[in-house]
Amino acid sequence: MSVLLSCISIDKSFADPLFQDISLTLSANEKLGLIGTNGSGKSTLLKIFAEHETPDSGELIITKNTRVVYLPQIEKFPDNSTVEEVLFDALSEESYDDAQKYQKVERSISRSGFKIDQKVSELSGGWNKRLSIIKALNYEPDVLLLDEPTNHLDIEGIEWIENILRRADFAFVLVCHDRYFLENATNRIVELGKQYPGGYLKKEGSYNKFIEHKRAFVENQIKQETTLSNKMRREKEWLSRNPKARTTKAQYRIDEAGRLSDELSDVKFRNAQNKNINLDFSSTERKTKKLIAIRNVGKSIEGKKIFENINLTLSPGSRIGLVGRNGSGKSTFMSTINKFIEADEGTVKWVDDLKVVTFDQNREQLDQEMTLRKALVPDGDSVIYRDRTLHIVSWARRFLFSKDQLDLQIKRLSGGEQARILIANLMEKPADVLLLDEPTNDLDIQSLEVLEDSLIDFPGAIVLVSHDRSFLDKITDNIFAFDETKSVTSYAGYSQWLDSKKKNGKKKKTAQEKPKKIKSKSTSKMSYKDKFELENIEEKIAEAEEFVENISLKLSLPEVINDKEKLTSCCENLDKAKAEVDRLYARWEELEEIKGQTDN
Repeated sequence: MSVLLSCISIDKSFADPLFQDISLTLSANEKLGLIGTNGSGKSTLLKIFAEHETPDSGELIITKNTRVVYLPQIEKFPDNSTVEEVLFDALSEESYDDAQKYQKVERSISRSGFKIDQKVSELSGGWNKRLSIIKALNYEPDVLLLDEPTNHLDIEGIEWIENILRRADFAFVLVCHDRYFLENATNRIVELGKQYPGGYLKKEGSYNKFIEHKRAFVENQIKQETTLSNKMRREKEWLSRNPKARTTKAQYRIDEAGRLSDELSDVKFRNAQNKNINLDFSSTERKTKKLIAIRNVGKSIEGKKIFENINLTLSPGSRIGLVGRNGSGKSTFMSTINKFIEADEGTVKWVDDLKVVTFDQNREQLDQEMTLRKALVPDGDSVIYRDRTLHIVSWARRFLFSKDQLDLQIKRLSGGEQARILIANLMEKPADVLLLDEPTNDLDIQSLEVLEDSLIDFPGAIVLVSHDRSFLDKITDNIFAFDETKSVTSYAGYSQWLDSKKKNGKKKKTAQEKPKKIKSKSTSKMSYKDKFELENIEEKIAEAEEFVENISLKLSLPEVINDKEKLTSCCENLDKAKAEVDRLYARWEELEEIKGQTDN
């Protein structure tokens, strides 16, 4: 495959080195996942690829006529603009005529769920992210660079962009900590880190294959340290005998000992980087069976019903996950449990002297001018954790902060490092119940995995809102799904909810496509109506495809191109006509399957 982009021996530092001597290539149709701990330089490397940053040394080569499009973590749009205006203005310098621009914009809006006249100021963080994504896709990139594309998206939104990338005919590099997303969307993983020779480890294939490769690499590197240590001990013993350096052999042994010493130092340094954040939430270890009783709870905001009739009992060991679209009421329900807001209906009863610790998705704002030392330990130089006094250096080390970082200002830390400060502050507080609203935001994969282990070991109750599917799957054993009907359905774990969601999606699609009285696929005998439909469906498909072609021809007529109303109507009709072709093909497959079951 042709190489679209490559970097050769690039270095980058901000006070401290981020990475050194990195060399990577990106080929056509490659789907690369770029991972690494917070502060390892992932976003910076992406910006270098996008030519938004320049390396301190080394070379970036982009093949001629390769269009590189960069999707940042956060993109701001004018509040007074509509979605249509944002997308149309973004194409202002492209070589399309107005009709082509309009057609491209209308099609992308209809396929991504926006309303054509929707104001940007009305968009949630998730829909703002969707707008940023379709804007980038409208540029028709050869290489798309995505920095945390799943941030702010709900699970439905994550699956939407996942499906786009899975079918993409362009190459992309994405920085992401969502392990399911990486597994489903990429075909190559690169992890940046000083624990690897050359500054990174790569593996062709899925994320899970990369994890197997990484595990084997780390084990081999640890064995290598042991082997080198043994060799070095023997060489030191030999050197202690004061050999004469006059002979070539003696000089070789002395030189070899120096080389071994340098190699051992390098391996020891790399292995020392494989350290984990030490998370362990404090529990009161209360023995009460019922911590919080929620009965028939409902809530409305500005006269609009958000949810109703929720019943839930939280006991020690409860693991509840809240899922649903952005704006479906998950965070509002969390605030109701915590008594930050009152329920309009029903009751929320706490056991006496209940200790509740909350991690809010908006998160308290850290003073960016404050030092890490003050953020971790506001008063003095130690903390009391589980009845033990820990010096600030030891406390910082639990969260992968070094002694040298303690006097750094917060603004010099990555988003993930700042998230770890907030988690550190929470861990000091003994809890019966943890209410965690998007605790995984900004955390790298290493920190996510340790957080998972800590929550699994926590003896109290946990209520968790997250769009990280892997995290939900491992932590929760009960899912409450919020939907547009305002009702909340309970499922025995994430996997059951996912299966139900897929089944409901199929039912909904089938209900839209089928006549109401059609027989089930499992019917043992094909009806006369089905046979008649199967005999005539090819002719219907041909007619539907001809209709699509006729509408497409209309789009090139001057009287349509120059009339916005006619152009809009024509685009809408084209989308409907194409949807009808898709429906007929799906129905044809379905009828063939019924016929096959009947013949068998």
